[in-house]
Amino acid sequence: MEDMSIGELAAWFGLGAHVLRHWEAVGLLTPASRVAGRRRYTPDHAVRVKTILRAKAAGMSLEQIRQIFTTPGQQERRALLRQHHEDLERKLQEITASKTMIEHVMQCTAEDFTQCPTYRRMVGATEATP
Repeated sequence: MEDMSIGELAAWFGLGAHVLRHWEAVGLLTPASRVAGRRRYTPDHAVRVKTILRAKAAGMSLEQIRQIFTTPGQQERRALLRQHHEDLERKLQEITASKTMIEHVMQCTAEDFTQCPTYRRMVGATEATP
């Protein structure tokens, strides 16, 4: 991979060039150089774009991602990442519980799955009072 234009870098990831321009505006991405007034990007930029996309997929906001990139010091950066890791662990537990409930409902033979004793135990409804 050699130097790329903004359109080429964006296309590489299935993004619009406007996305990269926005990331540049919020401090996530800086072109390596300008040739004839046009932005040029290197393979290092492709790594950064992939990092941004992966962080967004993990639920991080652009501001959180910017903080990770700009926080000086490994310990400070690790503290930010540790907090986000804890958030992801909580979300994974919630997703796993939801997936288990969905899988049960797909297999449940009860006419009204909300009345199924197993389902009610799963959602904790047997302990709730109206």
